[in-house]
Amino acid sequence: MATVGNFKDINASAYQQSFGNLPSGTTYHQGGRTSYNAEVKDFEGGMRAELKSAFDIGFKALTSESGGAGTAGYAMVPIYVDPRVVDQSRKYTPLVELIPRVSNNGITADYNVISSKGGAFVASEDAALTETNTTFDRESVAIKYLYSVGRVTGQAVAAIPSYILEGLQPAGGATGAFSPASSPNAKQLEVLIKTREIRELEEDLIVNGDTDDDANEFNGIIDILAATNTVDKNTAALALVDIDTAIQYAFDDGGRPNLAVCSSGVYSDLLALLNAKIGYLQPVQQVFWGFSTIVLNTMVGQVPVIPSMYMSNESGHKAIYFLDLSVIEMRVLQDLTYQDLAKTNDSEKFMLKIYEALIIKAPDFCSSITEISA
Repeated sequence: MATVGNFKDINASAYQQSFGNLPSGTTYHQGGRTSYNAEVKDFEGGMRAELKSAFDIGFKALTSESGGAGTAGYAMVPIYVDPRVVDQSRKYTPLVELIPRVSNNGITADYNVISSKGGAFVASEDAALTETNTTFDRESVAIKYLYSVGRVTGQAVAAIPSYILEGLQPAGGATGAFSPASSPNAKQLEVLIKTREIRELEEDLIVNGDTDDDANEFNGIIDILAATNTVDKNTAALALVDIDTAIQYAFDDGGRPNLAVCSSGVYSDLLALLNAKIGYLQPVQQVFWGFSTIVLNTMVGQVPVIPSMYMSNESGHKAIYFLDLSVIEMRVLQDLTYQDLAKTNDSEKFMLKIYEALIIKAPDFCSSITEISA
């Protein structure tokens, strides 16, 4: 039997339950002193207040609220920030990708159109042959300049951890914007945000641009098409026959619309109508830009419909536009370009820019249904 008092023979686990890793022979309590003594400082009276507070924590149950409230949560519980940055202001920009982009020399987009032909004719044998005249016109659209400017301080670059950026995606939804090996920083985060900003501006102008409201904008689809081949509902509800009428207008003027764009409210109206007449509706499918959508069966073939986040859902102002993409172009003098700006303080300033304009060479090839009510 072990000798009482021989530490080596005491059950080690029982010792550790009381004293943990405290070395044997350590004085862990001086006795009953309850006041400060210059020679001996005890736990009750001899410790500074802040040390005693920490000591008292050790004699209480440790909870998630121990240590008092910190700047976020409680002092004893670390804060773990989700590395993904979610853009709550995000808007989709399908038209930026769908409309053909054509390089352009000069600060105007110029093109020729045939506005009328003299026409062919029938005649009798050996009749006099008189030529007919073709009328050509020159059209010109000014290139406009889009900018997005950002600035990041040196302190932000140094302080924001790189893991925050690893979950980001570039504009357009592509994956693999950054990898851990690329050491992303706060500036790259800001560049991504500004890229999204300028793409969203571009999409907005493609739909709503109006040089009459702002001379720095290019005209968008709504302004260019205006009342051309329009089925004006005059605040009435959309009907399927309106689609046939609008497509017929474009067809009769030489167009073959191959894309429709509408507000999300009109898209919902179409779904409700098509559920009542399934003959119009093909199965939901992946169209060429990777967007799941409905497809209308029309006299010119299948026309996919995409909803736009930049069109009005206000009753009486809803609309759908049928576009012939063969005559629609983004004329681009300079596509999306990054450029550093002058460094005048402890920060990095930059800009993104695009020089471009939307042109519709033959508005009569397109059509619309406007002023749709809820």
